[in-house]
Amino acid sequence: MSPARFLPCFLLAALLPAAAAPLTLDDAIRLALENNRRIKVSAYSPDIARANVLAETGRFDPALTFNRSYGEAEQPGIFVPPGSRPLSQTDRFGLALEGLTPWGLTYSLGATATNARGTGNAFADQYETFGGLTVTQPLLRGFGFGTNLAGLRIAKAGRGISDWQHRQTVIDTVTNVVLAFNNLQQAHANLRIARLSRDLAARLYEENRKRHEVGAISDADVTQARARVANREESILIAERSVRDLENQLRMLIGDDAVGPDAPALPITELPPATDLTVDTAEDARRAFELRPDYQAARLGLAIDRANLAVAQNSLLPRLDFVGSYGYAGSDPDFPTARQQVRDKDARAYSAGMVVRIPLTFAEGRGRARAARLAVRQTEADLVRLEQDIAVSIAAAAGQLATTRQRVEATRLAYELAQQALEAEEKRYKAGASSTFFVLQQQELLAAAQNSHARAQADQRRAQANYERETGLTLARLGLNVE
Repeated sequence: MSPARFLPCFLLAALLPAAAAPLTLDDAIRLALENNRRIKVSAYSPDIARANVLAETGRFDPALTFNRSYGEAEQPGIFVPPGSRPLSQTDRFGLALEGLTPWGLTYSLGATATNARGTGNAFADQYETFGGLTVTQPLLRGFGFGTNLAGLRIAKAGRGISDWQHRQTVIDTVTNVVLAFNNLQQAHANLRIARLSRDLAARLYEENRKRHEVGAISDADVTQARARVANREESILIAERSVRDLENQLRMLIGDDAVGPDAPALPITELPPATDLTVDTAEDARRAFELRPDYQAARLGLAIDRANLAVAQNSLLPRLDFVGSYGYAGSDPDFPTARQQVRDKDARAYSAGMVVRIPLTFAEGRGRARAARLAVRQTEADLVRLEQDIAVSIAAAAGQLATTRQRVEATRLAYELAQQALEAEEKRYKAGASSTFFVLQQQELLAAAQNSHARAQADQRRAQANYERETGLTLARLGLNVE
């Protein structure tokens, strides 16, 4: 995984000291890519899948085989001498290069030697040697690339699925960082608004107190303004707690463990207003089919089901195998002489035959084939369902983009008008044409308008992050590559 547009991260702690420069969104994403635990865990899966592909490829590697055996057998017959049975002794040796081909042929290229001796020949050595090629080729069940390469194809599809799933983990993590950063900025905005509202109420309380000292207003006006100050102090405490909680969420995403009560504050830079995205739902849906990890993983899952179906259909066939050998033989009481006869090709030896195995019911094969066919149909239907879900989710995300953009404009206008209304009410209050109640009411309306505007801006950024995730464009927009 290599973030293309970011410099390497050397020390996480160097970026996050209490007095350090505010954390940027780019820095937060870079730290998450390097330190997020979900990404670190997910990064093992592609390597495991590649190891599985190597293991399946190794099935076709030749192997050097050596065997050595010794056996004794008493033979039925006349007791010679009385009280004992004839005895035979057999030594066997073999050395061969053996393997399996992708079309199902098993082969053994090598040499064997057998030394049979016993009571009949006074236990004199007699070596029978053979050197050549022995093969077994399935002609029905077990024949063909579809059956013998199914494991490799499944492993390769699994490797692709692991790559896409890891990519999905990266996309989800990056999106969560963007959302957490945005939520933290919104929490800071809410805290600023709460403090500003408290300051406005405190200013009104101070003015009322001074006017009360000269007898211009009643005790009720002072008490009312003071109560509103206390109420807004509570809002500040709630906003501060929200900031700390959201800081901890962002810290966890970027791999920083300093989430305790004594952890320093996590300053962040201000995000710019969201820019309008160019939306083409039809084109973006087409690109989503190419870029979305869940869709590509589903397609590879269909490839796995089809490979399993090929194996299951092949298992419906009876077993019919050709077995044969071709080479040269030797026979002599002296082992080197018998071996030399094979080298000199003195005596040709070959064999050919068939092995047939027919299940009586084929119940197992029919059951496996039926299940495999249904699994393919199920995956195909689920793929169609996923395509529809993607199209609907992209349309919904595009609608959220349009709605949040309109909300930002509407709440901005409402905020400006609320400011003007408060200023006008304050002028009326100073002129004696209004009351504390109406000024406090306008202050509440201004705070609500500020909060609505900040929330609309945050929602617009969330909508953009969600749209990029739905279309699979998150990494491309940020210039990131996942390897």
